[in-house]
Amino acid sequence: KGDAGYAKELKPRHIRMIALGGSIGTGLFLGAGGRLAQGGAGLMFAYAICGVFAFLMVRALGELSVRRPSSGAFVSYAREFLGERGAYITGWLFFLDWSTTVMADITAVALYMHYWTLFQPVPQWVIALIALALVFCLNLMSVKMYGEAEFWFASIKVFAICAFIVIGLLAIFGVIPIAGYQHAPMFGNLVKDGIFPNGFMPVFATILTVNFAFSGTELIGVTAGETRDPQTAVPKAIHTTLWRLVLFFIGSITVMCALIPWRKAGVGESPFVLVFNGIGIPYAGDIMNFVVLTAVLSASNSGLYASTRMVWSMGNEGMIPRWFAKTNRRGVPMLALCAAMAGGLLALLSSVIAASTVYLVLVALSGLSAVVVWIAIAYCQIVFRRRWLESGHSTSELKYRTPGYPYVSWAAFILCTASVSYTHLRAHETPEHL
Repeated sequence: KGDAGYAKELKPRHIRMIALGGSIGTGLFLGAGGRLAQGGAGLMFAYAICGVFAFLMVRALGELSVRRPSSGAFVSYAREFLGERGAYITGWLFFLDWSTTVMADITAVALYMHYWTLFQPVPQWVIALIALALVFCLNLMSVKMYGEAEFWFASIKVFAICAFIVIGLLAIFGVIPIAGYQHAPMFGNLVKDGIFPNGFMPVFATILTVNFAFSGTELIGVTAGETRDPQTAVPKAIHTTLWRLVLFFIGSITVMCALIPWRKAGVGESPFVLVFNGIGIPYAGDIMNFVVLTAVLSASNSGLYASTRMVWSMGNEGMIPRWFAKTNRRGVPMLALCAAMAGGLLALLSSVIAASTVYLVLVALSGLSAVVVWIAIAYCQIVFRRRWLESGHSTSELKYRTPGYPYVSWAAFILCTASVSYTHLRAHETPEHL
């Protein structure tokens, strides 16, 4: 079985940008506004904590992916180390994670398009339908074309974030004037109402949706089965993707917290657009809104790719009808793509109902699914390493090893489990926090 039918055409630069493309989307460009309003400057701590979760999880995933590259990855690993039931649950949770990501991103496309007066008369569901059709067409291409398209989409996002951080820092230190401030704002907004203006607990309540921003790092494992020389490409992708995400996320959030008072933040408008409009650069808001739109389409493109590969993997493992594992002459699993597309169609409903409210619910649901999948990945790596050693092998035989085993693996498992447990308790105590 293996990955028969797939073309091994993804290059290392494709893998890095697919992982970045899946991570850098609405979770940062749109969702950060709502989380800033909820947690204030303490949001920086939430991103730092979730960055640690992602770092530990991807390290564990790297060992599994290099040892046996597999498109879809998690189902085959879970089946081997967690059994049939564990694989079934993990597969559907991963599918739920990325299906809701597609829905959230398609919903965000409609919200962003209404930034321009020209498109405000157009119903949001119409905009969402057009965006969904575009993403579907991109996934119909060969995996090489998909990887190339995602590389350039992600490159636009990376450039935009770097520009946001640099220009934002210039505004913070008064080099560039910004509306609402007569003097250099510096970092007064971080401490004006305290780093935790609503208390410490709301910051932890944001962790689940912040995890949504980091979900996408695990795409490194999904792409392994369609990668040339995964033993070399995957470890490099892990290292470069992680430090870039930390730089982009922490840098962006710090600039947001410094320039946008937490009381003025929300999900109605991107924090990126708010800052660039305030700086007064001609058409800065329009340009940034276009960049954000590109970012959202890129993230939904990666989401549809990931959910398609998971459907293919479950079909390949016999958990669902095997005809979902069939691929066409371009190496695209068409039936799996159509099944994944069905989940994205639900985005049309969320665009008809209150889009902003539904968006936050989808983000939370995706974040929960992502963390549960991370827990499964960490546990799979723990079981794998134990069996590997018990069978008489040595760690030196592994081409990529999780540093700090077993402490790193158990830390990933325990921290992710604790975050899910805490959010579950908070949901019962204060169900309105989502």
